[in-house]
Amino acid sequence: MEHRPRLWALWAASRPSQLALVLLVYLLGVGIASAGPPVTGAAVTADRTELARAVLRGALALVPVTVTVHYANEYADRETDALTDPTPFSGGSGALVRTGLPASFLRWATVVAFLVAVLVVLVTVRLGLARDALALLAAITLLGLAYSLPPFALVRRGFGEVVNVGLGGIALPLYGVAVVGAPTPATVLVSLPFAFVVGCNLLATHWPDRRADGVVGKRTLAVRWLPDRLRLTYWALAVGVALLTVGLWLGGLLPDVVALVHLVPVPALVWGGVVLTRQRSPFPAVAAMVVLAAATTAAWWWVGFAGTA
Repeated sequence: MEHRPRLWALWAASRPSQLALVLLVYLLGVGIASAGPPVTGAAVTADRTELARAVLRGALALVPVTVTVHYANEYADRETDALTDPTPFSGGSGALVRTGLPASFLRWATVVAFLVAVLVVLVTVRLGLARDALALLAAITLLGLAYSLPPFALVRRGFGEVVNVGLGGIALPLYGVAVVGAPTPATVLVSLPFAFVVGCNLLATHWPDRRADGVVGKRTLAVRWLPDRLRLTYWALAVGVALLTVGLWLGGLLPDVVALVHLVPVPALVWGGVVLTRQRSPFPAVAAMVVLAAATTAAWWWVGFAGTA
């Protein structure tokens, strides 16, 4: 019985729902790679067995890295979690607060998870993980840890949103591309609409924790900016999504169906802008991000793989 709180804490602190979203965005990158030039530098292999192996290798390497970053974030957020009531869509799991376990439990869990991640990544490299994918995974790991942990603790220095958008909105899809293809500057461009929606999501999810974050020294935009400025930034990002999508479609980088599915999360995105700073729950913006990730993943895979089945 005494081990159950620890096992539950390890499970909860890994943030299973966010881990699932990370894998979805990874598959978005794989879908982007399937389109080939001019979006990426090379077409993916036509051998479906080899392609499946590559995708599984990439996922196998990504999961322990993501768990490591989540453990580090949960460890660093223990003070915030003790001061705020998380919503289903914001804040950490509160694993330490809810179980009464000491902070050292997650500190050591982070260390062990990191060592496991290094071992698993080395195995996947041995099995053929692409060099570009390895470089991106290393950057994701280092920036993910630097986001929360000293000596950098970037979220406490005012860089939290920029790092989060860069990791979840750009680096993660690029990693998916690199696992099976070759990223190019055009790959970054087609990832930007999703990255902007990630930015909208962050403005909404940081709002409920602004007071606790301010007390413990986290300098999120919700802590530093007035509500009017947050809402203006949200709408600027939302308009940017529309302009980028149209521009990329006209420029021939977004296939018709991919451009079209960017309309799917528009109601939730608009709803999120209307209620930002006016309600505590960030659900609309979270829904917009998840829906866009799912819709664009399906669209890119349909464009890249359905026509060659």
